Parts: sequence; structure tokens; C-alpha cells
Amino acid sequence: MKKQQLNQLIENLRHEGAIDLIETHISWILLGPEFVYKIKKPIKYSFLDFSTFSKRKFYCQKEVELNRRLAPDMYLGVVPISDVDGSIQLDLPEGMLIDCAVKMKRMDNTRQMDLLLREGKVTFKHMEQLAEQLSAFHAFAQVIETPLTAHSLWEDYADILKVIPFLKQNLSREIAENIQNSVSFATRFLDSSQNRILERHTCGYTIDGHGDLHSKNILLLEEPVVFDCIEFNDHFRQVDVINELAFFCLDLDFYKRPDLATHFLKQYLWKHSCIKDSQDWQLFTFYKLYRANVRVKVNALKAMQVEPQFRQRNIRLIETYTALMQRYVQTLTAP
Repeated sequence: MKKQQLNQLIENLRHEGAIDLIETHISWILLGPEFVYKIKKPIKYSFLDFSTFSKRKFYCQKEVELNRRLAPDMYLGVVPISDVDGSIQLDLPEGMLIDCAVKMKRMDNTRQMDLLLREGKVTFKHMEQLAEQLSAFHAFAQVIETPLTAHSLWEDYADILKVIPFLKQNLSREIAENIQNSVSFATRFLDSSQNRILERHTCGYTIDGHGDLHSKNILLLEEPVVFDCIEFNDHFRQVDVINELAFFCLDLDFYKRPDLATHFLKQYLWKHSCIKDSQDWQLFTFYKLYRANVRVKVNALKAMQVEPQFRQRNIRLIETYTALMQRYVQTLTAP
């Protein structure tokens, strides 16, 4: 679907009611009064391929299928985008098919967990609800047979080196050096942990999870709704379960709520005992380091795509996540 077709579609929809557009680097999201439509951009990156209609349709269907595991009432299906006599229309069974969209029920986004964390409105009760929901999800998730290796984790971690020149130029040499040092640390840590990583895989802890488990993808309604899992790259979603938990707990550390993280883990592990000993706890901390590493890289890449005067928010996030990385490294290396 081309941008001019999107613009015409939005205009057509606005005749039927208010429509807002949210644009990400991979999608256009149309928010209406009752429904949300997510359209995949015709793009190709190293980590995803939406370049053809058949691929976009495949990943739309996969997005609905995967997200119905945790948000069955939110994901309604895949609908057509058609050219009806020169007019671009959505969700009509007529005209010439030009693309497709994921159709979702419009939810109360004022209950987004990241917003509530900023307002100090997330409670232990919320953590207990999430622990119950996620522990059941993980316990019955598909177990992945392809081995998870220390080398593949290191390759993912070391990918951050691609943004070192940007960090040196736009932040500080100290931050760049700390990140380079963390890559060396990760090499040593993963080398000493590779046997346990493989043992955990053999025990069935590598699962087809959510892949993007953080507070922006959680709605704290009467019952929590966890949505927007990763559909476009299996590698990002098929991880050790404690890697997924670490991402969520990193997010709580980011919002300075380690008390919520501790309560969540206590409740979760009581129901799904996936951390067995001190070595597993070390791996859990390493996965928080790994996820903070990803956050630094993503924000650096975003900053590189905009003019310098619009980089300040990403720069602040890089500084915050780099500080968290330093804390996790110090925890792992403490006697």
C-alpha cells in the first residue's frame, strides 16, 4: 500500500467518524471510535520483510493468531483494503484487493501500564494478576526444539557495537567505552554460562513467548491485557522464559519500581518455578543487561534517523539504559 492510498483511506474513514493516525517505523495504525486497524508498511529490514502483499498478509494473519493467545477479545481478524472504483476502502468485500490490515477492538489506552507507572497507580494487585496470567501462558507455551546457544546470544549482544561511533560523537566517550566493556564482559559471562544455557534449553525453558513484554504493551483493565507480541521475527520471540521475564523487570527498574518487580517474581515463581539456583539468577540478571543493551541500540538507531535538534529524548533514554547496564554488570561481577 502506498502513502497516497493511505491518505485517501484516512479521508474516507474520517467521513464516518474521528480517525487518528499513529506511525511507527514498520506500521501505520488507524484509531477509530470502536476499532483499530494496523497496516504493515511495504518495507524490508534485516530483521523483517513486509516487501510484498503476500508477506504482509502472512504476517497480518500471524499477528492475529499469536496475539489471540493473550488478547483473544482484542484481535478480531484480518480485513481487506480495496480499490472500489478509484476509492480506497477498508473492510469491504468488494473492489480490487490492494492490501490488508489487522483489525482490533479499540481498548481504553488510558489504562496503558507505562502511563500508570508514571502516575504511581500500578499496585501489587496488578502484579499478582500479571503473574497468574503470564505464568499460565509460559507454562503451556510451545516448547522450542532448536537449541538456544550462548553464541547466538553473544551475536545479538555484540550488535550494539554498530552504534558506537554515534554514541562517541553524540553522547560521550565514557558511555561508548562502558558499552564496549560490557560486550567484553558478555563474552566472558556467556562463555562461563554456556553449559547452563544449554541445560535450561534441554529442560524445556526455551518457549514461543511474547517477545516484547514491557509495560507499553500491557493494559491494566479489570483483567490485564497483554498485546502486540512480535510476529515478524521468530528469533525475537522464541527465548528462554527468564529472558522474557527479565525484559518486564527491566522495565520496572526503568520506572524505579523494583518493589513491583520483586513482588511480581515472587508470585510468578510460586506458580511457575523456572529459576532453580544462583546460576539461574545470574542468568536472569544478565538477560536484564541484554535487554537494556537492546534498548540502547534501538534508541541510538532512532536518534540517527532524525535531525540533531529532535534527538534529546532518545539521548536521555540511552543515558538511562546505559546506567542500568552498568548496575547489572556490577551486580554480576560482585563477589
